[in-house]
Amino acid sequence: MRNFYSMLVFFVFLVSCGDKPKADKNAEQNEDVATKQMDTVVKEKEIPKKIFKTFEKLADTTFVRLADFSDGFGYELRYATENNFLKEKVYDCAECYTRVKTAKALLKVNEDFKKSGVRIKFFDCYRPNSVQYKMWKIVPNPQYVANPKKGSIHNKGGAVDITLESLDGEELDMGTDFDFFGKRAYHDNFDLPKEILANRKLLKETMEKHGFWSTRTEWWHYNLDGAHRYPIANFKWDCN
Repeated sequence: MRNFYSMLVFFVFLVSCGDKPKADKNAEQNEDVATKQMDTVVKEKEIPKKIFKTFEKLADTTFVRLADFSDGFGYELRYATENNFLKEKVYDCAECYTRVKTAKALLKVNEDFKKSGVRIKFFDCYRPNSVQYKMWKIVPNPQYVANPKKGSIHNKGGAVDITLESLDGEELDMGTDFDFFGKRAYHDNFDLPKEILANRKLLKETMEKHGFWSTRTEWWHYNLDGAHRYPIANFKWDCN
């Protein structure tokens, strides 16, 4: 009887070992499917069929190109270049899209900034979920890149990475470059020169006044209040 149980245990061990490669293969296949067929993608009605100059008749969830509504912003969209922490270009071309509700808030806050002689400069805006998968493949670390299966608010059209610049295009000193992952970029790090603290305060307080909230460890990142409720999107803009 003891030999019988020994043989049975050995048999179960062999079967379980044999199943593992199959399970791993299935997991890889599932991940490939998730990459190609996003669980949540932007609906057709959310994609504008033409260029709009006014928000009239557009739903808050519609994606719009910010430059079509104002020429008063600055842009340096880093992920369309190799000048980013990934050291790779992950956008085919540089564009700044957001949902209508986000765009409306950004226009209002930019008018407020102009009273202080500055304007918003964008490093990143809406980010397609397929790009999130590209970023995750390069740096699969949730400390730096949101897991694409869960998505980030960038994927929902409600987050922006920004700084401030003068109306002549000169960046204000914020103490670090965009995507600097260290304590010097934290909002609660007050061991910095007064000029840097004043610049960050102006950015943070003005953004919060218009319904955006900040991330403690990234002085450049702002989410529109309530944007986390939007679905993850994979709308991709055209490169002309």
